[in-house]
Amino acid sequence: MSAPGTCDDRGVAGSNGKQKTARDMILSLGLIIIAAWVIYLFVPHDDRPREVARVDYRVELLTARRAATYPVAAPEGLPDTWKATSVRFQGADFDAWHLGFRAPDGEYVTIEQSTQKRAQFIDEASQGSTATKVTEQIGGRTWTRYTGGRYDALVLQDTEGSTTVVAGTGSFDQLSTMAGALKLA
Repeated sequence: MSAPGTCDDRGVAGSNGKQKTARDMILSLGLIIIAAWVIYLFVPHDDRPREVARVDYRVELLTARRAATYPVAAPEGLPDTWKATSVRFQGADFDAWHLGFRAPDGEYVTIEQSTQKRAQFIDEASQGSTATKVTEQIGGRTWTRYTGGRYDALVLQDTEGSTTVVAGTGSFDQLSTMAGALKLA
């Protein structure tokens, strides 16, 4: 037994063991961080953007043109640098045609057509854009510019019961190029 005011072996060994455990945990954590950093350095990284797959939309276009109640729009004569990336036709509740493209500079441009209620369809297809007072004559048709939201858009309110929207992250020049290339059949 120790005299009052002196430490016994248990007190010193107990606190020294706790310090040793904390130090060992910190050293282990440091080694894990260093090992993770070394692994990160030597694992190859592919920082290039993924190549977007081109889709062939000819079959869906023929199907849509047979089934739709309006002339379905698709581009003709666009350079190969415009890459079709998505296509679908839905005819359950209302006819809806979608054809998405990657523009030469990587921006996205989509063609949307539908017999859905115009205001709702334009809002959905243009991602919340609002009409401006600016119109453009493209291919003998009057298109209205929509801006804001996620996309800018050109909107053509067809007389045959459908609405056509060319929208996307591309510039108005790109949207106009797409609108000018559209052929209805």
